[in-house]
Amino acid sequence: MSVIYGLIPGMILLGLVSVLVFFWAVRNGQYEDMEGPAHRILDDDDMNGSTKQPPEER
Repeated sequence: MSVIYGLIPGMILLGLVSVLVFFWAVRNGQYEDMEGPAHRILDDDDMNGSTKQPPEER
């Protein structure tokens, strides 16, 4: 029974920290582009317009 007196404040503290981390992530833009990385993997590198040329030999 005495373990509950330690677990309840611990769970409340863990819940508050989780909520604070969630609001920090939303405020800093971590959830702005959820679809971009999923579609970016399907794009070809050639179609992005970046043409990389091999380095010249000396």
